[in-house]
Amino acid sequence: MTINELKEQNLVLFEAVVGSKAYGLDAAASDTDIKGVYYLPKAQFFGIGYMEQVSNESNDEVYYELGRYVELLSRSNPNMLELLASPENCILIKHPLMAAFQIDQLLSKETVNSFSQYAMVQIRKAKGLNKKINNPMALERKDLLDFCYILDGNSTIPCNEWLRARKIDQSQCGLAKINHTKGMYALFYSHSKSSIYKGILAKPGSQEVSCSSIPKGEDLKAYLFVNHEAYSMYCKSYREYVEWVNKRNETRFSSTLAHGQGYDAKNMMHTMRLLEVSKEILLTGKLQVRRPNRSYLLDVKSGKYAYAELVQRAEDILHEIDFLLHSAYLQNSPDVAQLEDQLIRIRTALYS
Repeated sequence: MTINELKEQNLVLFEAVVGSKAYGLDAAASDTDIKGVYYLPKAQFFGIGYMEQVSNESNDEVYYELGRYVELLSRSNPNMLELLASPENCILIKHPLMAAFQIDQLLSKETVNSFSQYAMVQIRKAKGLNKKINNPMALERKDLLDFCYILDGNSTIPCNEWLRARKIDQSQCGLAKINHTKGMYALFYSHSKSSIYKGILAKPGSQEVSCSSIPKGEDLKAYLFVNHEAYSMYCKSYREYVEWVNKRNETRFSSTLAHGQGYDAKNMMHTMRLLEVSKEILLTGKLQVRRPNRSYLLDVKSGKYAYAELVQRAEDILHEIDFLLHSAYLQNSPDVAQLEDQLIRIRTALYS
């Protein structure tokens, strides 16, 4: 079933414009995001054709089956609560039965935690992006040999540098494990191109160095140390970096580079918005989707503030939230039993 089919069969119970246009933070180029709630025809609901969610290809229009919507409300899902609290001029469809759900009855300390935790996720994303922008990695992947070092007195020399200085090919080297040590090897070298040694790496991309059978009487050339921990950390960071490069939104990334602050400004704007909403819920018991400080939030989005300044402000608001949580006159969590009762009554009315 598609969104059009839901509408043609009058199955949509609630529909609203969400996102930047609901927050009052949209610009001329902003997309129109829509979320909604629907119910299924009786046969499909009771049969095997149940669908808990329907969306369009671009995923900027998402509709939730009534039961799924109530389940998410019971978990204080920020997106579902914001949908219910949509500004009047953003609501496109509202079935009278949906009046059973009142946002003020659903707000709780759990709601505050959900919003602030979501904000923390945005901060972590911003920090991760900040690191990737300011510490870009070469897309040419390093191998284990780049994490091998030759002992030189009280210091070490990168193995590749040591090999180049002596015009030695790693494939003509042989390693022997040194007992009772971790990552330490004795290194031998054969001038013959038909060397019996396996090389430091048996083949490109090897995840371990290779040990060779060393004939008696061979001269030890050096001691080699393999920093496996650094190599493992590099592989993880490299994999994450390449995945980020391949998946990043180039338009948004270009705008991040343009403001020169080194962070995803849109991400940080939503961080501040979420934290402000959390604090307001504790102080007023209300969820205000349309933001009253549009100018400030758009300044954040434009990259007007330094990254460290925004992170510090976010941490300050989090401390205020922690303090207010102890004295706020809010229920600890939504009344799930009441929500379930409302769901049953609505379904009964729809399917009677």
